[in-house]
Amino acid sequence: MQNKTETLDNMLDCLEALQKEVDRGTIRHFGLSNESAWGTAQWLRLSEDKGLPRVASIQNEYSLLCRLYDTDLAELGVNEDVGLLAFSPLATGLLTGKYQHGAVPDGSRKSLSPQLGGRDSARVYDAVAAYLDIANRHGVDPVHMALAWCRTRPFMASAIFGATTMEQLDQAVRSVEVTLSQEVLDDITAAHQAHPMPY
Repeated sequence: MQNKTETLDNMLDCLEALQKEVDRGTIRHFGLSNESAWGTAQWLRLSEDKGLPRVASIQNEYSLLCRLYDTDLAELGVNEDVGLLAFSPLATGLLTGKYQHGAVPDGSRKSLSPQLGGRDSARVYDAVAAYLDIANRHGVDPVHMALAWCRTRPFMASAIFGATTMEQLDQAVRSVEVTLSQEVLDDITAAHQAHPMPY
């Protein structure tokens, strides 16, 4: 059970410590990670009430498959100017399609963590198939589609992806050249409605 007073006191202690670092010139801004809407709102309130550093960003998981951020933090992020640094925008590699039909490439994350941190679920592969189908029908690389979609979100500051080879890095970086058509975006919306939160 969370103790609200202790939680708020800890936040205040952290903000006071961050203020010392701002004063020393070692940091300019700070961000949160894996935080909730309530928590982020409290950080903002305390910083405003006490004249302490204000949270600039939040690093939470966000992808075509994991859109929990949309349920509450999106509104807070847009209205309070707290940008999302989305981690795992390719859903631990699921959205590349490399794990479809039981495939587990040597050296892949799934070869090291078979459950992909709880993302390997009974529903996830059908959801991935729906997004792969959209990419295929519209002639878009699925990696490019997933990353370009992130850029369409009004609260997005940046997407943090992982790459283990230069080829993967080159492929991901080329996504900045892709702008998704309204038809692709409409199909993505339909796929999300058919396969909400598959893990």
